[in-house]
Amino acid sequence: MTGASSGNHRLPDASGGVGVTPETAGWRFLSFGVVQLKAGQSFAADTGGLEVAVVPQSGQFSLEVGGQTFDLQRGSVFTELPQVAYLPPGLTWKVTARSDCVFAHGGAPAEGKLPLRLIAPHEMRVELRGGANAERQVSHILGPDLPAERLLLYEVYTPSGHWSGWPPHRHDGHLGSLYIEETYHYRIQPPEGWAVHRNYSPEDGLDELLLARDGDLILSPRGYHPVAAAPGSNVYYLNFMAGEAVGEGRRTPPVDEARWAWMRQDWEGGALKIPFGR
Repeated sequence: MTGASSGNHRLPDASGGVGVTPETAGWRFLSFGVVQLKAGQSFAADTGGLEVAVVPQSGQFSLEVGGQTFDLQRGSVFTELPQVAYLPPGLTWKVTARSDCVFAHGGAPAEGKLPLRLIAPHEMRVELRGGANAERQVSHILGPDLPAERLLLYEVYTPSGHWSGWPPHRHDGHLGSLYIEETYHYRIQPPEGWAVHRNYSPEDGLDELLLARDGDLILSPRGYHPVAAAPGSNVYYLNFMAGEAVGEGRRTPPVDEARWAWMRQDWEGGALKIPFGR
């Protein structure tokens, strides 16, 4: 399901769905979609030549795949970690909503080296990154500690008024980084809140500020891509990532922007002390 699009910013359609393929994104590896279903509705697809991950965001549904049925549920992205279904290539899968539900799915080319499995919340590493007003939570829902061929999945929580993706970093094949494509699917609390997402690449002139609202999908095609949560807006985004990194290579870190890398040693950032001048 693909809604309105404007460059790297994709808006949900009337049903709440949004998504991209390598063809519509203009890249090589990563597909991603979000589906909203009413109770009783179904959605079916084939993995084809991709490994696919299915991530519940809210509601209850059954996933039928490979002769097995998984019952998945989640109150909301702001209340609990998900169960994530990992699907290898060559399978047909079907979701049937047991209540109104929202789920994300995405895939990348794979050889089928790994089996169908359900990843439980207790297997997912949760960490706090950054500090001061750049502190955020990163949940490794299919991180490099968990088996996949190319896929990497993270859920990032940026509290009101905080920044994430800081220092700005890149993984686009420049400055020694591996080439990895990335999508950001935003959910915001309260729903009328918003965030600012910047994509910029000094080498080729890309520099865009995008207003992210609840349900929006933003692509990070290259360069650096920090995010700022507006005061009063708690911001979640789901990152699907895939590219050159395969297997253990998925542990390869991105490359920080050199002029901001110092902040890893000083998260306060030399903040101005106020009041002054009286």
